[in-house]
Amino acid sequence: MSTPNDENPTPAPATPPTAAEPTAPPAAPAPPAYEAAPPAAPTYAPPAAPGYPPAYQATPTYAYAPARKTNIFAILSLVFAFVFSVLGIVFGHVALSQIKRTGEDGHGLAVAGLIVSYVFVGLSVIFIVIYVIFIFAVIGSAATYRGY
Repeated sequence: MSTPNDENPTPAPATPPTAAEPTAPPAAPAPPAYEAAPPAAPTYAPPAAPGYPPAYQATPTYAYAPARKTNIFAILSLVFAFVFSVLGIVFGHVALSQIKRTGEDGHGLAVAGLIVSYVFVGLSVIFIVIYVIFIFAVIGSAATYRGY
């Protein structure tokens, strides 16, 4: 008959290590098990604005029509109205005749140059007449002056 000790023999006692055999360092502990990352939140497209019609195609853009040319004499008429009014009058009339013939822009500039030129010429004539009257008045009073 067999005894229970026969089936499980006891192991022999371990022999102490000798100086020739170094002992191995203890094994590192296993890292802790982490839980799986939570699933990412689902992303949704922003909701469409209710009640608005769908976007329309952009209308094509057109180039601007080229600007019409302004008559140079009309510009000069307005400039010379303040500098030399007689020349402003001449340039204004030349500009009006060219604008009528060619259809250029600048009719308003030419008319403004003529008006300002005529006003300045009229004021100049009035000033000259008053100045001449003043000079004759001074000369006339000096002729009648008796120094004693």
